[in-house]
Amino acid sequence: MATAVPIVLLAFGGIAALVLFILGLRMLPRAAFVVWAGVLFFVPLWVGVNLGFYWAAISLLTALLIVVNWSVVPLRAADAWVAVFVLLIVGLFGVGAVDLPSLVAAVLEWLIPYIWGRVVLARVRTDWVTNVIAAVAVIAAALAILEFLTGVNPFVLIPGSGVVYDTWSPLQERAGVFRAEGAFGHSIALGAALAMSSAFVVAVRWVLVAKIAGVVLIAVATVLTFSRTGLITLVITLALSTFLVPGVSKRFRAAVAVAGVAGALIVIPIMDTVFGAAGDEAGGSADYRTDLLVLLSQVRLFGNPGEWQTLVAGDYYLGYFARSIDNALVLTLLRYGYVPTFVIMAAVVCASIMVARPSTRSPAALAVAGQLPSLVVVALITQYSMFFWFCVGLAITWARDAAGGPTHVDDADRRDALTDRVPGPSVIVPP
Repeated sequence: MATAVPIVLLAFGGIAALVLFILGLRMLPRAAFVVWAGVLFFVPLWVGVNLGFYWAAISLLTALLIVVNWSVVPLRAADAWVAVFVLLIVGLFGVGAVDLPSLVAAVLEWLIPYIWGRVVLARVRTDWVTNVIAAVAVIAAALAILEFLTGVNPFVLIPGSGVVYDTWSPLQERAGVFRAEGAFGHSIALGAALAMSSAFVVAVRWVLVAKIAGVVLIAVATVLTFSRTGLITLVITLALSTFLVPGVSKRFRAAVAVAGVAGALIVIPIMDTVFGAAGDEAGGSADYRTDLLVLLSQVRLFGNPGEWQTLVAGDYYLGYFARSIDNALVLTLLRYGYVPTFVIMAAVVCASIMVARPSTRSPAALAVAGQLPSLVVVALITQYSMFFWFCVGLAITWARDAAGGPTHVDDADRRDALTDRVPGPSVIVPP
């Protein structure tokens, strides 16, 4: 009996702490978003719990934030595409054409972050989202540079789920040089996430020196991932953002252009040396991505092709690709089929085309557009996947009707419009 009392008190204390935490997430939405961004960038995927299936910390927090901050927002075409995709894969799971891991991955890593991107702007202002993502990304970039210089990644010291930890915690190297990966579990994931973040750094209303310093830190950290995908998408995202984000000064554009040329003169020889030293490893990595196209012969209209890993197609033993498919588009096709893949990619296109008009343009849309090439050379892995789908939802929410503008604008954004503090169009929310 004496032992039971402390246990009961601890249980009540834990429940009380949880209730206070949830109330805080509801009552302090700006602080809640800071917490979310911090978990996204600094808590590895292997930190999580098993609740029926594995929930990473970022997935669990995102689901909780959706519940406590739920707001009704006007529906858009992208929402219809996402809803149809979810209905399709749930139906296909019901008939055994989609397996449980594929269904869970789509819900936790795609759907939940997308919904969070759709509702977050009903609770916090666009400038707050921009500033927080930019600041957290710059800190992550600085830590990645420090990781490279010291050869120590502190995030791999954080314990977590066995199989997830074993998969993502080993450090990578190229040509004997360790590649920066931060808390993202993979250098490509960190590089792609930093590339997406660069659009938010360009959009923030920091002083010129701070903005340039932020861009430089993100660029250097991306180089130190030694990821071709990260570098290419960084260049695309920075180019688009620098010339398309509303309110960017001519001095900043000139500074980015000069820094880009100077950086290229420094970086290209370094990358050439590293990739040259990597030799067969780097070349084999590129060839592998081309070889993946043989898997298209296994794709069905609906659902996955079953045990394709045991088959031989032409000169290829398909089991060779079973461990990793570094192509988000091919992997989606294999998991769900042609029709569901077309449907979900239509939502990505909806977010990307928002960059075409100033009235619908936002850092989130530019981040998504800059990542389009990566979808055919890397899988949507770790927190990069969640950040990508969050930006898809955020881009749809941020955009306003180009013809007539928003019908309703919340009080916070109305104040922003009066003070000229928003680096983009206002969010549409119900009255």
